[in-house]
Amino acid sequence: MAHLLGGEALHIEFPTRTVFEGVTVGVSEGDRIGVVGKNGDGKSTLLSLLAQRIQPDSGRVTVRSGVRIGYLDQSDVLNDDHSVGYALVGDTPEYEWASNSRIRDIISGLVQDLDWDAPVNSLSGGQRRRVALAELLVGDWDVLMLDEPTNHLDVGAITWLAGHLKNRWPKSQGGLLTVTHDRWFLDEICTETWEVHDGVVEPFEGGYAAYILQRVERDRQAAAAEAKRQNLMRKELAWLRRGAPARTSKPKFRIDAANELIDDVPPVRDTVKLSQMAVSRLGKDVVDIEDVSVSYPLPSGEEKPVLDHVTWLIAPGERTGILGVNGAGKSTLLGLVTGDVAPSSGRVKHGKTVRVATLTQQLDELKEIQNDRVSDVIGRKRTSYVADGKEMTPGQLLERLGFTNAQLSTPVRDLSGGQKRRLQLLLILLDEPNVLILDEPSNDLDTDMLAAMEDLLDTWPGTLLVVSHDRYLMERVTDQQFAVMDGSFRHMPGGIDQYLREQEQAESRHREKPTPVASSSATTAPARSGAEIREAQKEMKAIDRKLARLSESKKELHEQMAAHDQSDYEGLADFGRRAQEIQDEVDELEMRWLELSDIVG
Repeated sequence: MAHLLGGEALHIEFPTRTVFEGVTVGVSEGDRIGVVGKNGDGKSTLLSLLAQRIQPDSGRVTVRSGVRIGYLDQSDVLNDDHSVGYALVGDTPEYEWASNSRIRDIISGLVQDLDWDAPVNSLSGGQRRRVALAELLVGDWDVLMLDEPTNHLDVGAITWLAGHLKNRWPKSQGGLLTVTHDRWFLDEICTETWEVHDGVVEPFEGGYAAYILQRVERDRQAAAAEAKRQNLMRKELAWLRRGAPARTSKPKFRIDAANELIDDVPPVRDTVKLSQMAVSRLGKDVVDIEDVSVSYPLPSGEEKPVLDHVTWLIAPGERTGILGVNGAGKSTLLGLVTGDVAPSSGRVKHGKTVRVATLTQQLDELKEIQNDRVSDVIGRKRTSYVADGKEMTPGQLLERLGFTNAQLSTPVRDLSGGQKRRLQLLLILLDEPNVLILDEPSNDLDTDMLAAMEDLLDTWPGTLLVVSHDRYLMERVTDQQFAVMDGSFRHMPGGIDQYLREQEQAESRHREKPTPVASSSATTAPARSGAEIREAQKEMKAIDRKLARLSESKKELHEQMAAHDQSDYEGLADFGRRAQEIQDEVDELEMRWLELSDIVG
């Protein structure tokens, strides 16, 4: 295959550590490469070097003459003054870009729900990310480098992106490098995997499943210090063979070798035993949601229906994944389970012994202890925890989740995003809930830590409810999937594949509906009283003041980020998350401001 680009003897170091020392890699025509490794080990740095965004301290990067490289990094590069449409196609006349089937497909796959004329600065962080990805894919590139491209995409969009990348070039043309923790995505598009660790880049044939097999073979020959890691990967491999056999039929994946390795590995979960333990902890009644409807009042005074006559009798030990597009009602449904949402009609009954805990996306429960050391936080909890039939101390659990002894004395506020996520899960488990809700649990975790978390959950004897866009994790830790669609709650016996088919069918029916013709007797906006208008004007002024304060906070945060050690990727990621929290609040306030502006007129 013709050479596209490569790095020779790349060496780069930052003030605190050496990232790469003498790394040589190459990308040829037809390569589809997934880059994996622990957070902070240099995955993004490798892409930046090969894209010539940063220069190595020694060594060189070579690019074949004429090769065009498209790069999606994790920072926001969109121009706030542009509209969504201009960001995607610029000044190109509509008849030109609309006649390009690839551009139409990209728009449909990623941004069809966005207003074409909306200014970029009115978008949420997730919407901006989708526009940036679409903008990149519209271009003509010989090599695409994508750093966490599935962030902010739902299951349907991730599936579309995988299909697009598989069909973007002929099989023996183009080059792809992607950094992602989405293991289904890696398996779907990659023919080679690079593992970044300990200053080196180690290549493996195939996608994630093949990489796991080869890594197990490597680890079997390693020293005793690698024994824990080896056992975890063998368990992961067992699931790949037993739980998703289609994946292991990929070319270059040696089935016989896989079978030999896992002959003595039991199923990842003892479902019968876990169910018995769950009944003993919970009793037979968990949460019964019977014929429940939920609606919310709109500013107009009308009611917006979210759930319509939903029935869900949750069983002890049930492990259910919940699917649905953003805004479908997943959070409302889980609110019924936790008791935070009251039904508009119907009945919700909670068992007497039910203790519900939620692993949220916001890490709110860590704010009160952010100045405490990890060891002090753990010391206030239970002294033991039973996992896999063995009693473990909280310290051993921390080690299992990737913490080192040195990190025990670290204040919670100084932990990376991934470390905070793992600590959050550990604190919840030590409180011994018997119903656990996971809301996007894969955020901030690399593939190794996801496997460690899944391994821990395999022995958790309670009811597990999971909402996640991470298809691999969803299939890995749950036994069944349901979907919230058009207000109903529907079982998906065919899993995520069935959900995607039904979602596509629903969208096709929606597109086929005729557009109503406007009549001369169109309704006008309702008349507003003077008191309503004055109240709206007052609230708009209050929102303006809040937005000004948030703008200052965001500016200060960006200044802190600019002054921060640029080699501290985990610290920078934490800054990014805080900036996103501010942006989310700005988005909500701006949406409310627009609603009020309609009242004021």
